[in-house]
Amino acid sequence: MFLKNRNNGDIVDVERLSDLTNLFHDKVLGCYQVGEELQDPEEFNKVDLIFLSGEELPKCWTDPKYREHQ
Repeated sequence: MFLKNRNNGDIVDVERLSDLTNLFHDKVLGCYQVGEELQDPEEFNKVDLIFLSGEELPKCWTDPKYREHQ
């Protein structure tokens, strides 16, 4: 799944969707999509990632206590 790094606007290819949707994982493994060569995987904080449209990730993916805020 492709997301955008909110700090620099670069596109990140998240390797495992299950890590992204698991609300108890703060970080995901992914690669920047820059240039023609495949970049080395690195860890990204989920709070630094947004959808390509600019929308935030759902709270149920990032906040273990999201139901308490309702």
